[in-house]
Amino acid sequence: MARKSLVGVVADELLDRIIGGEFPPGSTVPGELELSARHDVSRMTVREAMKTLEAQRILSVERGRGTFVNPLNRWASLEAVLRAASEGRDEAESSIQLIELRRMLETGACELAAGRIAEAEVDSLFAYITAMRAAHHVNDVAAFVEADLAFHDIILHASGNVFVSVLFEPLHRVLEKRRTETSAVPAIQEHAIGHHQNIAEALQARDAQRAREAMDAHMQQTLDDLRNLVLGSS
Repeated sequence: MARKSLVGVVADELLDRIIGGEFPPGSTVPGELELSARHDVSRMTVREAMKTLEAQRILSVERGRGTFVNPLNRWASLEAVLRAASEGRDEAESSIQLIELRRMLETGACELAAGRIAEAEVDSLFAYITAMRAAHHVNDVAAFVEADLAFHDIILHASGNVFVSVLFEPLHRVLEKRRTETSAVPAIQEHAIGHHQNIAEALQARDAQRAREAMDAHMQQTLDDLRNLVLGSS
């Protein structure tokens, strides 16, 4: 257990340095001697830590050349990718890709929810929209984000597909951070309220196609707002 703990410490710190930009994709990481001296551990511990990151496809070992950092799109660890998304330097690109992922999953979930959502859940959707409006009125970003996330959670669960909820659960921390950043802009809050209203009305009507289109329009608006009002690019 002690060795496993030390291996985890070394692997986590090296991952932190990679995410922090000290070792960008394509660069080599320090060798066993340097890392063992830095952490005051054995070379065997360092070797096991490197194997951990190699198994997650964060690192690639090229015999005779060294150990290299792989690009993020090759990583096989969801936890590591989420850490990079929430703590890494390239937040703009990760924010865009997160919206792309949400668009793929949430439009389908919304379509499914239209035929499965309970009346009480529909009532909750409208209640959260009311909460969003109230938070927008006083510019309470934290309350706005809380209601926003809760609105989407209802739809994910109402889809009736257990895999959707399981897939989104690890994303919650990153979603909360991203929503807080974008929702600090009052215009984005206004856009979100309008689109949430359209989504809730489509679900209330049990119209699957309309619900899918309403969620897709919301994701497009979210992407446009991110690029134009947060990132400052067209």
